[in-house]
Amino acid sequence: MNGSAKNLPHEQIKDLLALLNSRFYKFMQRHIDLKWQAIESRLLNNPDKLWSLNQMEISGGEPDVIDYNPLNDSYLFADCSAETPSGRRNLCYDRQALDSRKTFKPENSALDLAKFNGN
Repeated sequence: MNGSAKNLPHEQIKDLLALLNSRFYKFMQRHIDLKWQAIESRLLNNPDKLWSLNQMEISGGEPDVIDYNPLNDSYLFADCSAETPSGRRNLCYDRQALDSRKTFKPENSALDLAKFNGN
């Protein structure tokens, strides 16, 4: 793990995994051929991914695994919320667009938010 990785406390990891597990089994049609145990194991070995998924949850999203890529042995998560989460609305695309806004200035830019979330 590199020095810039973001880590969650153990209890928060436990709670997040329980939530993701529940969503995984509730929406099996999104990932019919995938096994939760393999996904959980991978997440436990990647604290930066857990941190990013937690950030999605905090902002009102509903991340869920939707695919597996055998070419690079990776799982793909996406936000499966019914609408754009309130924590991710009212954004400009980048810092330049944000700085150029004179009225009705958004709180943040999408690129800055993604960078903060580790993406």
